[in-house]
Amino acid sequence: MVNCCGLVSEKNEPVPLKSISVELQVRDHVASVSSCLQYVNEEERPLEAVFVFPLPADAAVCHFSAKIGEQEIVAEVQDRHSARDQYDDAVSSGQQAFLLEESEESSDVFKLSVGCLSPGQNASITIVYIIELSVQADHALRFCLPAVLNPRYKPAASAAGVSEVSSASVIPYTLSLSVEVRSSGRISKLESSCPLDPLQFLDAQHTHATVNMSPGHRFDKDVELFLYYENSHQPSAVVEAGASAAQSGSLMADPALMISLYPEFPADVMSSLASQGEFIFVVDRSGSMDCKLHHGNDAQMRIESARDTLLLLLKSLPMGCYFNIYGFGSHFESFFPQSVVYSEDTMDEALKRVKSMNADMGGTEILQPLKHIYAQPCYPDHPRQLFIFTDGEVRNTKEVLDLVKSHVYSHRCFSFGIGEGASTALITGMAREGSGHAQFITGTDRMQPKVMQSLRFALQPAVVNISVNWTVPEGVTVEMLSPPINALFQGQRALIYAQIKGQSSGKTEGAVTVKYRLRDQPVTNQLQFTLKPTEDTGLTIHRLAARSVIRSLELEQRTGGADAENIKRRIVELSVQAGVSSVHTAFIGVNKDSKQTVKGPLLQRRVPVPTDQKKCCYGYPDDFCLNCVCILEEAEVQKDPLLQLISLQKATGCWELNASLAAVFGKADVEVTNGKAAQVDGSVWATVLALIWLYAYKLDQQVEWQFVAMKAASWIRSQKPDGLSQCVCDGNILLGCQVTEDTLGI
Repeated sequence: MVNCCGLVSEKNEPVPLKSISVELQVRDHVASVSSCLQYVNEEERPLEAVFVFPLPADAAVCHFSAKIGEQEIVAEVQDRHSARDQYDDAVSSGQQAFLLEESEESSDVFKLSVGCLSPGQNASITIVYIIELSVQADHALRFCLPAVLNPRYKPAASAAGVSEVSSASVIPYTLSLSVEVRSSGRISKLESSCPLDPLQFLDAQHTHATVNMSPGHRFDKDVELFLYYENSHQPSAVVEAGASAAQSGSLMADPALMISLYPEFPADVMSSLASQGEFIFVVDRSGSMDCKLHHGNDAQMRIESARDTLLLLLKSLPMGCYFNIYGFGSHFESFFPQSVVYSEDTMDEALKRVKSMNADMGGTEILQPLKHIYAQPCYPDHPRQLFIFTDGEVRNTKEVLDLVKSHVYSHRCFSFGIGEGASTALITGMAREGSGHAQFITGTDRMQPKVMQSLRFALQPAVVNISVNWTVPEGVTVEMLSPPINALFQGQRALIYAQIKGQSSGKTEGAVTVKYRLRDQPVTNQLQFTLKPTEDTGLTIHRLAARSVIRSLELEQRTGGADAENIKRRIVELSVQAGVSSVHTAFIGVNKDSKQTVKGPLLQRRVPVPTDQKKCCYGYPDDFCLNCVCILEEAEVQKDPLLQLISLQKATGCWELNASLAAVFGKADVEVTNGKAAQVDGSVWATVLALIWLYAYKLDQQVEWQFVAMKAASWIRSQKPDGLSQCVCDGNILLGCQVTEDTLGI
């Protein structure tokens, strides 16, 4: 158990980590990140520092070195057990040693051990990793440098775990960040959650730029960068030459290929959304959900934002589908024993229960509710869609992901990480293994737009029978290194890694063709590429490809592969060849010239990492902070008019004419009633008014109410009302607008 006071030593003395310096190099949608950590031993005795820290879940760590004085030690990748033995032997004999290893439970947590620093000695440690940048709803590429590593909730039945890390109320180290971007297309802009200096373009075409973080940043929250390119959805292919020193025929010796595809879906298919499905919303109700979304004065509580989001989701579902809502913490509960048909009655019952949902269920234990959901039989012709909301981290991440993966053919999983403490391994992993889509709600982001974008994905017709075929010259073969593509969404990128084997005597052109079926329509997307390697890219693509293969092998081993020992041997072999991290290997560096007699036992320091300062101490295992500054009693806030309007809509899509609706428009009940023509039905009039108000006053939030409006327009058309054009004209006069009938879609 972690103490709230933050253990650093028996004397509670200052932490030896002084600063972190990060250099970020972006090439199109791949980033190379070099982090330099400066340590100093301020103790009077030799010191071993232990620093447990987060990295993005899909990062491939590919370099680790340490500099003490003028001497640099470059670490090498070895089998994990032999690396640990070598580290222990070196430290016990007074040699300086460094060990970097990935958590066995979660791929986004690493432990760095810095062994035997003499009193007063400085050490500079450099870690380099590469990562693919994720695509956001507005087509930005997102890079996140995670600062938060919350104590992870450990289920009572779980024995293994991530090393505990104490928290610190004041982070005693600072961060500097420099960014260089090179792209094949024009760079539009770069935005950040932290203050940046102005973007400097280094060429007339705006394809090469640099920017630095403004000085003085305290690393107390995630650093997010959003990079915008013109024509960001252009498909691309990059061939990278292999390493001349690598073993012939190996992945690292042959050229590697990275294909980036943006499938184009037929417009007529995309205009019609599915009206069937089983929608299951799984909401974290652990104690930390009673904290604010961000540090601003106007920030909502996380559980409050989740309640508003569920209102939107429930109002946006199509009639006749199935749905259920689960809340989880140390235990779980569901609104209904099993999913129910969406109707006015079931929607109203669910909304009443949503209003009373609180963050009162303890720790973060997500495995059991998922097991319960998967044990329920699916409804024929109603594909199951899971929407999972959590702000936490769990210690059994890989067990959760394996469970999601084992049910991938019966459902899709859309995941949402709330706040800066959510585990990237958990959130991105559930979406990846569940063939869905992941979203992160951080800083001043609003939850609702991101969730509604994922609902649009969920309502898209599912892509089936996906195949990838290669056309290459005689003498050349292509071996796919990426796992099979299980899901494609409009506007989302699909990445494919492959190894190019053999030699072509003449032609240097190839092509990749992706075929699939969408609503029984065959669709084909093709991309031409050259087999000539591009300029030296530092084996970036090879290492990302190796990381992809390693992750697939690790999953195969965990899920009971036929020959676990042979799989492990292949993982270690590829990890060592590519120089990238895996669960079975570690980076080890020993300074063999530093032999000194160690006097007395080594002091062990656990270096604090920043936690969300708004975390609350409720006595639950996953909710700790040093300064409990959460406001336990929520102040009464004025209800958002948009949410008020949506809350009044019926499940069928219509509104009723009443005083509550008039209040949303800022009108008196009698004023709204008298504005109606005699022959027009009251519900038709109310629904037309609601649509006009949405398009006139809330157009900038259309992504949030798009399905609400579609249901309303569909309901109006089903009524076949007389005098609709006059009704729209009267509505515009009443509300002071000029919205056309065509705009309303009625």
